[in-house]
Amino acid sequence: MKNRYCAMLLFAGHSVVAGSLSNVGNIHLKGYIGDRLDAMISHQIVERDIDYITAPFAEKTERTERWQSEFWGKYMHAAMPYLVYTGSEKLGELVDRGVDSILASQEQSGYIGNYPDELRCGEGWDVWGMKYTMLGLIHYYDYMTRQKSADSREKASKAIAACRRLCDYVIAELGPNGKRGVELWKTGYWSGFASSSILEPVVWLYNRTDDRKYFDFATYIVKGMIEPAAGPRLLDLALKNVPVADRNGHGNKADTSGGYAIKNNRWKAYEMMSCYQGFIEYWSVVKAKPGLKPDVDWMKNPDDLLTAAVNSARDIIKEEVNLAGGCASSEAWFHGAKKQHHPYIHLQEACVTTTWMRMCEKLLEVTDDPGWADQLEKTFYNAYLAALSLDGKKFAAYTPLSGSRWRGMDHCYMHTDCCSANGPRGFLCFLKKFFYVHNGMMTFNFYSSSRAKGNLPDGRDVAFDMYSVYPRSNKARIVSHTEGVGVVPLRLRIPAWSKKTVVRLNKKELPGVKPGGYFTVNNEWRHGDVIEIEFDMPVVSHTVDQHVAFTRGPILLARDSRFADGDLMEPFRVGIENKWFMNRFFPVCIPSEDMWMAFSAVLPIGVHTENPEAVNPSTVFFCDYASAGNPWRRGNYYRTWFPVERNVHE
Repeated sequence: MKNRYCAMLLFAGHSVVAGSLSNVGNIHLKGYIGDRLDAMISHQIVERDIDYITAPFAEKTERTERWQSEFWGKYMHAAMPYLVYTGSEKLGELVDRGVDSILASQEQSGYIGNYPDELRCGEGWDVWGMKYTMLGLIHYYDYMTRQKSADSREKASKAIAACRRLCDYVIAELGPNGKRGVELWKTGYWSGFASSSILEPVVWLYNRTDDRKYFDFATYIVKGMIEPAAGPRLLDLALKNVPVADRNGHGNKADTSGGYAIKNNRWKAYEMMSCYQGFIEYWSVVKAKPGLKPDVDWMKNPDDLLTAAVNSARDIIKEEVNLAGGCASSEAWFHGAKKQHHPYIHLQEACVTTTWMRMCEKLLEVTDDPGWADQLEKTFYNAYLAALSLDGKKFAAYTPLSGSRWRGMDHCYMHTDCCSANGPRGFLCFLKKFFYVHNGMMTFNFYSSSRAKGNLPDGRDVAFDMYSVYPRSNKARIVSHTEGVGVVPLRLRIPAWSKKTVVRLNKKELPGVKPGGYFTVNNEWRHGDVIEIEFDMPVVSHTVDQHVAFTRGPILLARDSRFADGDLMEPFRVGIENKWFMNRFFPVCIPSEDMWMAFSAVLPIGVHTENPEAVNPSTVFFCDYASAGNPWRRGNYYRTWFPVERNVHE
């Protein structure tokens, strides 16, 4: 398995230094998904108060354990790709002003942040904030290097210079023999996870400058993530297949106080996955440049870094991811897959959802395994869209699987929060991996109304229109706007849940389509060629501990009080088995415009079976999970998991 992943290094369309903006401008989403994206960009990116989120960098008044300095970098991670996507002049002016403010706040030492000197690089979120500032500056640099003007080149130069000075500051303070006298992994929280996640932008900086000192610093960070017994332990515990929820207490004493910011625990989901993101970036560099391999005992096999990330991600799928594609309670791993029928507190933080999507996106990129696209799709259509308000203005902090939805809290005494700052990055994972061209091969991973284009190695263009209301419908139609390029393979991801998928080219059915892989259409493309795809999308039951839930394709279904069709707590009668095809579900008209899809179902609900009428099944209604509870009103309730009556003789 390990060799399979490593042999597929960077197949899926991006080199190790491709930058943060690759492919975004080649896709334009339409229809329901496009409208959701446009609304989010408008309200959360183009209308952002940039002066508000950059002010803390000039003030430097943080004396507690707050994370104001993450908001701008997260914003830039989304704003720069969306500037490519929209071409918005207003957004361009906004990010320029924000960068000017950040650069003006940089001290002579190179520091950019909001802590006074005596509290820097310590127990709070300072290193974490510097990570996001570096990411923001690099995203801006990547965008400006794509532009042609002298002014843009000057802006790019200033941004990368500021990023270098900031990284140099971190090296001087927390690197080998640093001024602070403490190793980087010992700062911050969660056994070093938060601070160690700065690895990702450090590797990015090396990729863009080719300055060996940044690679050496990245190696130093990786060492801290691997060697210390009380540290992150991201390699050995993963290679031993220790579940992510069970990694506390290996070489340190787990904290049982129950506090939010815990020094010695390793179950924090968001920060752990952020570290593995850096692992993969570092591995990619070492793999692409074998001469860089550091001569150290703990790096006998660099491929172990990727294997550790893959093992951890597969454990997350097995032990943590629920039917909505979300995970974590109170932002921590907790073996949540087998507990998802219970109402756990603070379920599916939007930051965790976004970071899981980023991890799946990166693993898809480096392994070319479409299973990661399956996971990304499930999370996107369920947990992610459920967290995004219908008007696109905000992300919920948490989205329970049953109950009601509500807006998130404000953080750090500011009128914003980490989830609203992080959320827009998640849509990018879907957008960037929607369609791409690599080594003369085209790939569609997702299906939604869109215009997709790309460039072949010889410079010729390819373009397609996709017409589909998938996954509301099980069909997609792709029309070629490509002419004169000869035979170019087009790969289509066939989801693992679609047991029998039909693909037609110009009305002729093509043989050999199998679930859980890519199906390649080899064709000499002409304008007007049509591919039609029909997925097998039955409703399937899922049972956990005398509870039942239902999915249709990638979509988790939910009952919603807006249907007014009975008690949502009423149990199901015994008889529904795990993984049954439920053939008594039927698509119906949506009752209101705030729902995306709706279904009627004839099901054995109720326990009053002592008379002939009550024993009959009932007609109830379901919508997609993302639509359930989306008015964000306290009086609107929904459920995804339903109790099943118990038999005394079981």
